[in-house]
Amino acid sequence: MKRIKSTMAVLLCCALLLAGCGTAAKPGAETPPATEATQAPTAAQEPVTILIAAAASLQYSFKEELIPMFVEKYPHITVEGTYDSSGKLLTQINEGLAADVFMSASMKEMNALKDENKVETDTIAELLENRIVLIVPADSTTDIAAFQDIGKADAIALGDPESVPVGRYAKEALTSLGVYETIQPKVSQGTNVTEVLNWVAEGSADVGIVYATDAATTDKVKVVAEAPAGSLASKVIYPVGVLSRSEEQEAARLFVDFLKSPEALAVFSSYGFTPNL
Repeated sequence: MKRIKSTMAVLLCCALLLAGCGTAAKPGAETPPATEATQAPTAAQEPVTILIAAAASLQYSFKEELIPMFVEKYPHITVEGTYDSSGKLLTQINEGLAADVFMSASMKEMNALKDENKVETDTIAELLENRIVLIVPADSTTDIAAFQDIGKADAIALGDPESVPVGRYAKEALTSLGVYETIQPKVSQGTNVTEVLNWVAEGSADVGIVYATDAATTDKVKVVAEAPAGSLASKVIYPVGVLSRSEEQEAARLFVDFLKSPEALAVFSSYGFTPNL
């Protein structure tokens, strides 16, 4: 009886050994590739937030389309924006505004930062061109039809030429036409282009000078004229660049590169800007 039990034990051990050998990998056999379930998960990119300081005339294109497009492409990056006259933004940056990217409505402000080494020069791009136009309320029956006619209006809205690029452009154009000084008693100065636009749209000003892109954002105004050829010494250029103090240089550079992409330039074009690259 003991011999039978002993023989059965031996047979059981052999069976277990054979079963183990059947599942072992053969010498020299390739290890099967890891499946999605067995691969180690990739660490998620650290979330970052960048602040864009941009001219007021860029607010619609940025908020409505460009920022959502960028965030969809780079979901780990949150983009916030602050919009005002380029001169005000320049002052805020000089006073410590923690912005990562600056996009102004003229070269003057960008050059001021460049001269003080506050912007990464290799990132500066003269990205867009705009135009200045003379607008009146949509229901206006005025016979004003040219920049030279602006003096016929009783109330004129212009940007402050000291801090608002569109005001500086307006002053240059109207000075070249010989009418700027004569209209001063009728002029109200806006703190940014949006304020000038709203004054005309609401009817509190008879005429105003804004960018063509701003005039296109509302049906409450109509364009009666563009600045005459030769009335401006240079184009209305919008430069963009990464600020040197940015603590999120990689994300900021990605955003600037995105703005230079064909899909972003197409969006700018749809808002009335002309790509200048």
